[in-house]
Amino acid sequence: MAAKPLRIVSWNVNGLRSIAQKGFDAFLARDPLHVVALQEIRVEESQVPEPLRRPAGYHAHFASAQRKGYSGVALYSRVAPERVETALGVDEFDVEGRLQFAHLGELLIVNGYFPNGSGKDRDNGRVPFKLAFYRRLFDRLEPERKAGRPILVLGDFNTAHREIDLARPKENAKTSGFLPEERDEFDRWIRSGWTDTFRALHPDAKDAYSWWSQRFGVRAKNIGWRIDYVLASPGAMKHVKDAFLWPEVQGSDHCPVGVDIDAKVVRR
Repeated sequence: MAAKPLRIVSWNVNGLRSIAQKGFDAFLARDPLHVVALQEIRVEESQVPEPLRRPAGYHAHFASAQRKGYSGVALYSRVAPERVETALGVDEFDVEGRLQFAHLGELLIVNGYFPNGSGKDRDNGRVPFKLAFYRRLFDRLEPERKAGRPILVLGDFNTAHREIDLARPKENAKTSGFLPEERDEFDRWIRSGWTDTFRALHPDAKDAYSWWSQRFGVRAKNIGWRIDYVLASPGAMKHVKDAFLWPEVQGSDHCPVGVDIDAKVVRR
């Protein structure tokens, strides 16, 4: 009998301490969940509530920003990674705690919280920083992608790729998250061989979003954006069995997204 696929889930939780009060422990206990990657945890490991620091059945890893209450990522895995790296080698990115590179057998899982391009004054002043982050990560992964390694890059990309990926594309043409230069950078990844797993398996899915403004009624009306992705290298995509969004899961302004992938890619 073939082994069941691994379910790998990504979720921007908008604060780990906040989501801890909204049933996140029950979410982790779902069966089957094999890897849960979180973004925007906004907490240092020492501040993580004890039940979530080492939850039963999981190996937990945390990467925090130097700035308190900001950014940060976490990874819960039922399979112990051989190692988890957190640096791109560029200080201005690494101090923000935006990445984890988890090596699970042959599979490399990259948990990323990509920068928002909006500046302090709600302008687009941070777009160059955002694009530089995309490009540095692309360059870091390119040799392994070319070598055929199965890689999943998942998380909050802070970019809606195509018009189908947000409810109001025309109104947001000048908003960070849907600027031409941001979409062009996403296109570059796709042209280079990365696959948007959800769109590949659900090409015509409309009104399929992963983030909603916290303004009253916006989520209920499903006026959203799909800015959370699982991108697969060619070496990983051939093992992907399904891709999904879970908009029914509450607790954050984002919902979980993920893939089911053949378990053999993590064999050691």
